[in-house]
Amino acid sequence: MNVLVLDDEKEIADLVELYLKNENYTVYKFYESREAIECINTKKLDFAILDVMIKGVDGFEICKYIRDKGLKFPVIMLTAKIQDKDKIEGLTLGADDYITKPFNPLELVARVKSAVRRYTKYNEKSEDEKIYIDGLEMNEDKHECLLYDQKVELTPLEFDILLYLAKHKGCVVPSEELFENVWKEKYLDSNNTIMVHIRRIREKLNEDTKKPKFIKTVWGVGYKIE
Repeated sequence: MNVLVLDDEKEIADLVELYLKNENYTVYKFYESREAIECINTKKLDFAILDVMIKGVDGFEICKYIRDKGLKFPVIMLTAKIQDKDKIEGLTLGADDYITKPFNPLELVARVKSAVRRYTKYNEKSEDEKIYIDGLEMNEDKHECLLYDQKVELTPLEFDILLYLAKHKGCVVPSEELFENVWKEKYLDSNNTIMVHIRRIREKLNEDTKKPKFIKTVWGVGYKIE
């Protein structure tokens, strides 16, 4: 697996590289955003770990660049910033996860493996299974989402969220249950992570935010598709 690592703090970049190489990942390590962008354009990547506060083109912009190119591989943001608004910005731009410095390298490796499992599952073949909900079609076999026969471009994480809600049509899915079944981790986060991803999915489904057709918010509990 080819992993892009971008951080202008050399000690951190070198440490991340060491731990990833110990897991037999191929690492493309850069201290400058310009070189990282060139790598994105010339290499087949499977993962990206991006420092937010980097000189030149920052991590947020590079994350957006990756998604604008139609690349769906997982992206983890590294940052010393801890404000919720910064975390929300990264997730809104298409990041899959967000780790605050200083961090435990073993935790980072665990987060990488978790995201890789989701991405691999997204691209694997399984039994053909389709779910139809009033113009929305979820094809689990092809990992494809159609809205009125038009393809909706979802990241693997967004697809898993929508699929889980669709499979539990008519039921209220608590935020904790949704997080633990999609992320495969203990629910310790605030609701912001789920909220931001739900917002992105709604935008891609052209939902009316005041009166969404598909994903309903059950305040204080979670979400449901009726």
